[in-house]
Amino acid sequence: MLYLVPTPIGNLEDMTLRAIRILKEVSLILAEDTRTSKRLLTHYNIETSLRSYHAHNEHAITESLVDQLANGTEMALVTDAGTPGISDPGFLLVRACVQRGVRVECLPGATAFVPALVASGIPCDRFHYEGFLPHKKGRLTRLQYLASLPHTFVLYESPYRLVKCLQQLAEHCGPDRLACVCRELSKIHEEVRTDSLENLIAHYGAQAKVKGEIVIVVSEIQAS
Repeated sequence: MLYLVPTPIGNLEDMTLRAIRILKEVSLILAEDTRTSKRLLTHYNIETSLRSYHAHNEHAITESLVDQLANGTEMALVTDAGTPGISDPGFLLVRACVQRGVRVECLPGATAFVPALVASGIPCDRFHYEGFLPHKKGRLTRLQYLASLPHTFVLYESPYRLVKCLQQLAEHCGPDRLACVCRELSKIHEEVRTDSLENLIAHYGAQAKVKGEIVIVVSEIQAS
Protein backbone atom coordinates (compact mmCIF):
# COMPACT_ATOMS: atom_id res chain seq x y z
CA MET A 1 0.00 0.00 0.00
CA LEU A 2 1.18 3.51 -0.85
CA TYR A 3 -0.49 6.36 1.01
CA LEU A 4 -0.38 9.90 -0.41
CA VAL A 5 -0.56 12.12 2.67
CA PRO A 6 -1.20 15.87 2.35
CA THR A 7 0.74 18.06 4.76
CA PRO A 8 -0.04 21.62 5.92
CA ILE A 9 0.68 24.49 3.54
CA GLY A 10 1.28 26.71 6.57
CA ASN A 11 -0.64 26.10 9.76
CA LEU A 12 0.49 22.85 11.38
CA GLU A 13 -3.01 22.33 12.81
CA ASP A 14 -4.23 21.47 9.31
CA MET A 15 -2.97 17.88 9.66
CA THR A 16 -5.86 15.42 9.91
CA LEU A 17 -6.09 12.78 12.63
CA ARG A 18 -6.02 10.08 9.97
CA ALA A 19 -2.89 11.52 8.36
CA ILE A 20 -1.09 11.51 11.72
CA ARG A 21 -2.13 7.92 12.39
CA ILE A 22 -0.98 6.66 9.00
CA LEU A 23 2.38 8.41 9.24
CA LYS A 24 2.90 6.63 12.56
CA GLU A 25 1.82 3.22 11.24
CA VAL A 26 3.67 2.91 7.92
CA SER A 27 7.17 1.43 7.71
CA LEU A 28 8.67 4.29 5.71
CA ILE A 29 7.85 7.90 4.85
CA LEU A 30 9.08 9.23 1.50
CA ALA A 31 9.70 12.96 1.81
CA GLU A 32 10.50 15.68 -0.72
CA ASP A 33 12.84 17.31 1.82
CA THR A 34 13.57 15.23 4.91
CA ARG A 35 14.58 18.31 6.89
CA THR A 36 11.22 20.00 6.28
CA SER A 37 9.27 16.82 6.99
CA LYS A 38 11.30 16.09 10.13
CA ARG A 39 10.03 19.30 11.73
CA LEU A 40 6.44 18.24 11.07
CA LEU A 41 7.01 14.72 12.35
CA THR A 42 8.70 16.00 15.49
CA HIS A 43 5.73 18.30 16.15
CA TYR A 44 3.40 15.28 16.15
CA ASN A 45 5.81 12.84 17.85
CA ILE A 46 6.05 10.66 14.75
CA GLU A 47 9.20 8.51 14.75
CA THR A 48 8.79 6.67 11.42
CA SER A 49 11.90 6.43 9.23
CA LEU A 50 12.32 9.01 6.47
CA ARG A 51 13.79 8.66 2.99
CA SER A 52 14.26 11.37 0.36
CA TYR A 53 12.04 11.21 -2.71
CA HIS A 54 12.25 14.27 -4.93
CA ALA A 55 12.58 15.47 -8.51
CA HIS A 56 16.32 14.71 -8.62
CA ASN A 57 16.16 11.06 -7.58
CA GLU A 58 12.64 9.82 -8.39
CA HIS A 59 13.61 8.33 -11.76
CA ALA A 60 16.45 6.38 -10.17
CA ILE A 61 14.66 4.91 -7.15
CA THR A 62 11.00 4.53 -8.17
CA GLU A 63 11.36 0.96 -9.42
CA SER A 64 13.04 -0.27 -6.23
CA LEU A 65 10.39 1.43 -4.10
CA VAL A 66 7.61 -0.24 -6.06
CA ASP A 67 9.36 -3.61 -5.59
CA GLN A 68 9.26 -3.06 -1.83
CA LEU A 69 5.62 -2.00 -1.95
CA ALA A 70 4.72 -5.04 -4.04
CA ASN A 71 6.39 -7.23 -1.41
CA GLY A 72 4.17 -5.87 1.35
CA THR A 73 5.93 -2.76 2.69
CA GLU A 74 3.56 0.09 3.53
CA MET A 75 4.83 3.58 2.72
CA ALA A 76 3.56 7.13 2.84
CA LEU A 77 4.57 9.89 0.44
CA VAL A 78 4.64 13.49 1.64
CA THR A 79 5.88 16.71 0.09
CA ASP A 80 7.06 19.91 1.74
CA ALA A 81 3.53 21.31 1.72
CA GLY A 82 0.18 20.27 0.29
CA THR A 83 -0.89 17.17 -1.61
CA PRO A 84 1.77 15.02 -3.32
CA GLY A 85 1.58 15.16 -7.11
CA ILE A 86 0.12 18.68 -7.32
CA SER A 87 3.11 20.61 -8.71
CA ASP A 88 5.25 18.31 -6.52
CA PRO A 89 6.84 14.84 -6.88
CA GLY A 90 4.51 11.87 -6.81
CA PHE A 91 3.15 11.15 -10.27
CA LEU A 92 5.92 8.76 -11.34
CA LEU A 93 5.58 6.66 -8.21
CA VAL A 94 1.78 6.56 -8.39
CA ARG A 95 1.85 5.57 -12.06
CA ALA A 96 4.38 2.82 -11.40
CA CYS A 97 2.27 1.49 -8.51
CA VAL A 98 -0.88 1.44 -10.64
CA GLN A 99 0.95 -0.40 -13.41
CA ARG A 100 2.22 -3.03 -10.95
CA GLY A 101 -1.11 -3.47 -9.19
CA VAL A 102 0.04 -1.86 -5.94
CA ARG A 103 -2.82 -0.18 -4.13
CA VAL A 104 -2.61 3.62 -3.83
CA GLU A 105 -4.72 5.61 -1.41
CA CYS A 106 -4.76 9.41 -1.39
CA LEU A 107 -5.97 11.12 1.76
CA PRO A 108 -7.99 14.33 1.42
CA GLY A 109 -6.29 17.35 2.86
CA ALA A 110 -4.35 20.54 2.37
CA THR A 111 -3.66 22.04 -1.04
CA ALA A 112 -3.17 25.68 -1.95
CA PHE A 113 -5.31 26.23 -5.02
CA VAL A 114 -8.69 25.11 -3.59
CA PRO A 115 -8.87 27.60 -0.68
CA ALA A 116 -7.51 30.34 -2.96
CA LEU A 117 -10.16 29.63 -5.56
CA VAL A 118 -13.03 29.53 -3.08
CA ALA A 119 -11.91 32.59 -1.08
CA SER A 120 -11.35 34.73 -4.18
CA GLY A 121 -15.04 35.44 -4.80
CA ILE A 122 -14.44 34.58 -8.46
CA PRO A 123 -16.78 32.00 -10.05
CA CYS A 124 -15.44 28.50 -9.38
CA ASP A 125 -18.17 26.19 -10.68
CA ARG A 126 -15.85 25.53 -13.64
CA PHE A 127 -12.12 26.21 -13.58
CA HIS A 128 -8.81 25.28 -15.15
CA TYR A 129 -5.80 24.45 -12.98
CA GLU A 130 -2.59 25.45 -14.74
CA GLY A 131 0.01 25.16 -11.98
CA PHE A 132 3.33 26.88 -12.71
CA LEU A 133 3.76 28.49 -16.11
CA PRO A 134 6.95 27.68 -18.06
CA HIS A 135 9.63 30.25 -17.30
CA LYS A 136 10.65 30.75 -20.92
CA LYS A 137 9.89 28.30 -23.73
CA GLY A 138 6.17 27.83 -24.19
CA ARG A 139 5.14 30.58 -21.74
CA LEU A 140 3.63 32.84 -24.41
CA THR A 141 1.63 29.96 -25.87
CA ARG A 142 0.23 29.04 -22.47
CA LEU A 143 -0.72 32.65 -21.70
CA GLN A 144 -2.56 32.94 -25.00
CA TYR A 145 -4.40 29.72 -24.28
CA LEU A 146 -5.38 30.76 -20.76
CA ALA A 147 -6.62 34.16 -21.96
CA SER A 148 -9.02 32.40 -24.33
CA LEU A 149 -10.62 30.15 -21.71
CA PRO A 150 -14.34 30.73 -21.02
CA HIS A 151 -13.91 29.95 -17.32
CA THR A 152 -11.73 30.77 -14.31
CA PHE A 153 -8.12 29.59 -14.25
CA VAL A 154 -5.60 29.16 -11.45
CA LEU A 155 -1.82 29.63 -11.44
CA TYR A 156 1.01 29.12 -8.98
CA GLU A 157 3.76 31.74 -9.05
CA SER A 158 6.94 32.72 -7.22
CA PRO A 159 6.77 35.97 -5.23
CA TYR A 160 9.84 37.14 -7.18
CA ARG A 161 7.97 36.89 -10.49
CA LEU A 162 4.53 37.99 -9.28
CA VAL A 163 4.46 41.49 -10.78
CA LYS A 164 5.89 40.31 -14.10
CA CYS A 165 3.29 37.52 -14.24
CA LEU A 166 0.44 39.95 -13.50
CA GLN A 167 1.72 42.27 -16.23
CA GLN A 168 1.78 39.42 -18.74
CA LEU A 169 -1.72 38.37 -17.72
CA ALA A 170 -2.96 41.94 -18.17
CA GLU A 171 -1.34 42.06 -21.60
CA HIS A 172 -3.14 38.92 -22.75
CA CYS A 173 -6.37 39.05 -20.74
CA GLY A 174 -6.85 42.80 -20.53
CA PRO A 175 -6.10 45.11 -17.57
CA ASP A 176 -9.73 45.12 -16.44
CA ARG A 177 -9.96 41.33 -16.01
CA LEU A 178 -10.82 40.43 -12.42
CA ALA A 179 -8.20 38.41 -10.58
CA CYS A 180 -7.13 37.44 -7.09
CA VAL A 181 -3.69 37.12 -5.53
CA CYS A 182 -3.49 34.82 -2.50
CA ARG A 183 -0.37 34.82 -0.34
CA GLU A 184 0.66 32.89 2.74
CA LEU A 185 -2.53 30.86 2.89
CA SER A 186 -3.29 29.51 6.38
CA LYS A 187 -0.35 31.48 7.85
CA ILE A 188 -0.31 34.53 10.13
CA HIS A 189 0.09 37.04 7.29
CA GLU A 190 -2.45 35.46 4.93
CA GLU A 191 -3.65 37.83 2.21
CA VAL A 192 -6.46 37.37 -0.31
CA ARG A 193 -6.73 40.40 -2.61
CA THR A 194 -9.31 40.46 -5.42
CA ASP A 195 -9.21 43.34 -7.91
CA SER A 196 -8.57 44.11 -11.55
CA LEU A 197 -5.22 43.02 -12.94
CA GLU A 198 -4.35 46.68 -13.43
CA ASN A 199 -4.92 47.49 -9.75
CA LEU A 200 -3.13 44.36 -8.58
CA ILE A 201 -0.08 45.36 -10.63
CA ALA A 202 -0.12 48.82 -9.05
CA HIS A 203 -0.47 47.38 -5.53
CA TYR A 204 2.26 44.77 -5.72
CA GLY A 205 4.50 46.87 -7.94
CA ALA A 206 4.64 49.50 -5.18
CA GLN A 207 5.94 47.00 -2.64
CA ALA A 208 9.66 46.68 -2.07
CA LYS A 209 9.43 42.92 -1.62
CA VAL A 210 6.62 40.39 -1.90
CA LYS A 211 6.86 37.32 0.31
CA GLY A 212 5.11 33.98 0.52
CA GLU A 213 3.83 31.29 -1.82
CA ILE A 214 1.50 32.78 -4.43
CA VAL A 215 -1.73 31.53 -6.00
CA ILE A 216 -3.30 33.66 -8.75
CA VAL A 217 -6.95 33.18 -9.69
CA VAL A 218 -8.14 34.86 -12.91
CA SER A 219 -11.81 35.24 -13.75
CA GLU A 220 -13.66 34.03 -16.80
CA ILE A 221 -13.79 36.34 -19.80
CA GLN A 222 -17.34 37.57 -19.20
CA ALA A 223 -17.01 38.20 -15.43
CA SER A 224 -17.58 41.79 -14.38
